[in-house]
Amino acid sequence: MRLERFGRWHTCSLCKQNYHGFVLCALGWACWKVYLGRPETDWNRGAAMNLLGNGLNDANLYEDALPVQEAELAMERRLGDSEHNLFTMRGNLAITYSRLGRNEEALRMRRDVYSGRLKLNGREHDATLRAAINYASSLLGLDRFEQAKTLLRKKIPVAQRVLGEIHDTTLRMRWTYAEALYEDPGATLDDLREAVSTLAETERIARRVLGGAHPDAKGIGLSLRDARAALRARETSPTASNNA
Repeated sequence: MRLERFGRWHTCSLCKQNYHGFVLCALGWACWKVYLGRPETDWNRGAAMNLLGNGLNDANLYEDALPVQEAELAMERRLGDSEHNLFTMRGNLAITYSRLGRNEEALRMRRDVYSGRLKLNGREHDATLRAAINYASSLLGLDRFEQAKTLLRKKIPVAQRVLGEIHDTTLRMRWTYAEALYEDPGATLDDLREAVSTLAETERIARRVLGGAHPDAKGIGLSLRDARAALRARETSPTASNNA
């Protein structure tokens, strides 16, 4: 019941989709003002701090999100929160590190979170699969393409089997894998073609399930555009036959 009541701050009661962008940020501030005066041990206060950090992050206000998320993690460690919740907070903090260009810090934190999730939740849990996506994203951000592709090739079939093709975790995993394919300077023609076909299918599903205005659907569409451009450039290159 407590979670249901709090859900009004982050989820639309009509369409059941999560708020995002500046709407989530505004709701995060409003929620924080409501619960700010409560003691640290009050669940709602901690949840409000978490929502504020996520909202600032989602609105691309990363410098503002960072101290909120660091304070939340320090507070919950002090209060003895569960491993599950601490991993979630560390994962959120790693996203902010990454978006601020602190990629090595983000990679270390995401690697530790993924390893911890494997031990705590097992290889088929949604939280573990999400941690794998984040870890792969950090590898990708540091141009460690082969490591990212190897990890995702193992995890995508698991996500498809356990969560299904239309689950947002599966969509994000396939999106990240396709980016690792076409952004790799050593990509072959087959790699680029696989990236385009993967993104085209993923975008169709995302638009149907999430709606065309959703940030993920838009982001996948932009990646598809870039992958198609890379494929066209390679196909018209005089050396294309040598790189297939």
